[in-house]
Amino acid sequence: MNTPTPALTPERILQRLDWKVIRRLDGLLQGDYRTLFYGFGVDFADLREYQPEDDVRYIDWNVTARMNTPYVRQYVEDREITAWFLLDLSPSVDFGTLQSQKRTVLVDFVTTMARLLTRHGNRIGAIFFDSRIEKVIPARGGRLQVLRLVNDLMKQPPLPKAPFTNLDQLFNGALNSIRKRSLIFVVSDFISAPGWERPLSLLNRRHEVLAVRLWDPREVELPDIGPIILEDAETGEQLYVDTHDRKFRTRFSEAARQREAKLNLAFKQAGVDAMSLSTEEDLVGAIVRFANIRRQRRK
Repeated sequence: MNTPTPALTPERILQRLDWKVIRRLDGLLQGDYRTLFYGFGVDFADLREYQPEDDVRYIDWNVTARMNTPYVRQYVEDREITAWFLLDLSPSVDFGTLQSQKRTVLVDFVTTMARLLTRHGNRIGAIFFDSRIEKVIPARGGRLQVLRLVNDLMKQPPLPKAPFTNLDQLFNGALNSIRKRSLIFVVSDFISAPGWERPLSLLNRRHEVLAVRLWDPREVELPDIGPIILEDAETGEQLYVDTHDRKFRTRFSEAARQREAKLNLAFKQAGVDAMSLSTEEDLVGAIVRFANIRRQRRK
């Protein structure tokens, strides 16, 4: 007799990640979660002249113009951080295998980071976006806030095929609604119509923004499995292709590499650090790798 699989509830998801992810992170990061983010829950304190090692994002351009020399704003760091998750739940996020879709990776990452932040006394909020902003969860602290976030994510249905995603709507919405300087995680596959780069850059001037890019290996390399029908995850448009054709597979891979190069350039120009999350990668390894990169950049 088969034992029924326990229902997937927010509580069970949180318990699973507490045991399989967060405990491992505790050991590997030794509690140093500040390596993941700079922790700017901050208040303005003073102005001083720019020094070569200063972050250019804190240059006060109005004062610089008046004084004819660069000045930077100084901040006093609060102990409490307010973090926001900007979550892309458009149709392309449902791509993947039966074992792991990009949406699954999104839920696990958001739950993990929300738990880490709230258990240290910080507040979290979220903005859900598919073809438009669907839901705003105000920032609050505590374990119940994490469970509410997970519950609302599980209840958010996959979106039917729709016009191409416009992430600029999400970023402009965040610019208008998030007033206090915050830590912002943008969790998306960044499959979007162009035009989101400038609002992302503006968002990063006000807040500390981390881009978390979701991807699946099959979006980069096509396996040689013969004739198949490819479907656009956003619009539902279908295309018959023969994956035996080596030249076609090469063109497909080259187009994916060019897209990734454009994405990395956009993140660099916006001054945003980007973390890559694959549907086939261990979440702990990805977070630790990103933390080490951030640690090196701060030295």
